[in-house]
Amino acid sequence: MGIFDRLSRLFRSNVNAAISAAEQPEKILNQIIADMRGQLVKAKQQVASAIADEKRLQDQVATELREAEEWERRAMLAVNQGNDDLAKQAIVRRNQHVNHGQQLQVTWEAHRQETERLKNSLRELSDNIEEANRKKTLLLAKQRRADAQRQIAQTMSSMSDKSAFEAFARMEERIEQNERQIKASVEIDEEFSGDRLTNQFKQLESSAGDATADFQLLQLKQKMGLIGSGQPGSARQLGAGESDASEAKDIVPTDRGQ
Repeated sequence: MGIFDRLSRLFRSNVNAAISAAEQPEKILNQIIADMRGQLVKAKQQVASAIADEKRLQDQVATELREAEEWERRAMLAVNQGNDDLAKQAIVRRNQHVNHGQQLQVTWEAHRQETERLKNSLRELSDNIEEANRKKTLLLAKQRRADAQRQIAQTMSSMSDKSAFEAFARMEERIEQNERQIKASVEIDEEFSGDRLTNQFKQLESSAGDATADFQLLQLKQKMGLIGSGQPGSARQLGAGESDASEAKDIVPTDRGQ
């Protein structure tokens, strides 16, 4: 487990230094994930080396056992040939390989167990990195919400004295004042410039419009029965008829016979 202890200490030191100087959470989180993947690559290399050592020990154990079997076969051959001294030497060599093989067997078993723990730790590290990568999205979403809330709070705090709204109101009043000045300038230009005769006729037409309104008011009162139909308007018409009749009497008819 020393491999992962060293990697873990190195990773924690790098992460703590990054977090202490963090100003951009997204950048830091991405860097952390990248560092974790880099450590995972190194851990895989270390575990692969441990597996290779375990395979080498296993092969050495098998080799020692094969050598022991071979020397035992040779000892049996020497016995069959009646050469006991040579058979004893072969048995001694066979025992050496058996003892060495048994020692390697113990070392290989311990190394194999350690290798299995390293492989399990490597799987756990890989799963943790994938989980961290999934959590990164959630953390960044929380960070964005926190930034938005902080920005809103700062904006509301800066507007608490209503200075921004007052400035807006002053600008609105200024724009409306400019609009009134433009209308006044246009009105002055229309009244004191251009054809004077045309302007006089415009005024006359305006007065005629007032007279028409007076006449319509008189008709409305007659319709409502407030005044009689023989009031001033009718009297003027009657007077005009009598004048025409008197003028007709003054005309002396000429003698048709003349």
